[in-house]
Order: sequence, then structure tokens, then C-alpha cells
Amino acid sequence: MPNTPPKILVAEDEKDIRELIGFTLRFAGFDVFLTKNGEEAVEQAPQLKPDLIMLDVRMPKMTGYEACRALKSNPATSTIPIVILSAKGQDGEIQEGIESGADHYIVKPFAPDELTNRVKEILRSVGALE
Repeated sequence: MPNTPPKILVAEDEKDIRELIGFTLRFAGFDVFLTKNGEEAVEQAPQLKPDLIMLDVRMPKMTGYEACRALKSNPATSTIPIVILSAKGQDGEIQEGIESGADHYIVKPFAPDELTNRVKEILRSVGALE
């Protein structure tokens, strides 16, 4: 039976960035699911059971921090690693991301290969990628 590629759920409200992330990660061989906001990510994650969730910080309906807290408090999604994506690299923002339960933090803008490498690193660390 062939190995199925790791599933990644991405919540990003900016269409261009969302599509860039989707394209980059699909090109790297991942199974990518895109949502427009934190609320959609929180709704879809229990059914999808992704190996990784990426959340933009500033989104309508539910911020990345709120979505992260909701996902970490749900037993069905609490163990899934979460990456916060933010254009804000200030310590306060990173601290808020970590406090909301995020496992990792990637500051935008990022180079596609940098994103791919970080994602592979994170998935390897949780045993979702060889």
C-alpha cells in the first residue's frame, strides 16, 4: 500500500497567499486543504484529521489565535501541530501565538523553499513524514 502524503490544512484569508501556500505545498507532495478563515479550519479539522494545521493570525470571523485555542481544546484535534503564519515577527505576537497553543511560528513573507523545509521539519518531528 503506498504511503499517503501528509495532509495539511491551511487557513489564510488573503487569496493570493492562500493559493501560493497551496501551490508550494502541493508541489512538495503534500495533500493540501485550503480555508478562508479560522472558523472554517476549526469546522473542517475534526473530519480531515490533518497532520498539520497552518493558521494566519489576522482573519475574519475567527483569528488564528482563537482558532488555535479552539483546535487545541477539542480532543479530536488537540494533538495536531499548529503553525501560526504572521507578517508580524514581534516577540509579543510570537508569545501570543505560543500562549494560544501554537507549536510553531512562521513569519511572512517567506520563500517557498523555506516554507517547504519548515513544514517537512515539523512533520518529521511528529512522525508524519519520513
